Amino acid sequence: VQLQASGGGLVRPGGSLRLSCAASGFSLDEYAIAWFRQAPGKEREGIACASTGAGVTRYADSVVGRFTISRDNARSTVYLQMDSLIPGDTAIYYCTKGLRRSIGCTYYSGASYYRYYGPWGQGTLVTVSS
Repeated sequence: VQLQASGGGLVRPGGSLRLSCAASGFSLDEYAIAWFRQAPGKEREGIACASTGAGVTRYADSVVGRFTISRDNARSTVYLQMDSLIPGDTAIYYCTKGLRRSIGCTYYSGASYYRYYGPWGQGTLVTVSS
């Protein structure tokens, strides 16, 4: 089972980036998927999650209205569209999935997220700077 994030880079404040996450070794449509990020010197935090089925999405307050999570099950790919980027969005971004099919998005924003989501790839670095 692997999830590999890509698409990061340097972008100016106010700009946009689209991150991709290639999933392999499991059926993407059977699991909730989520994006996390970790800024320098800070804890990893969940910022977006998409459940299976009805496709419910949830976002952290810090990114709601600016970021959009989506999935293409046929391509086994997850996306994170990031608009109106600010320097505070600078971080390494990771994609991951629920550890079990029954895990949705209830726990992605909690402190114990690591009990419910994984595995973790290398992530992709996003730097927002002028």
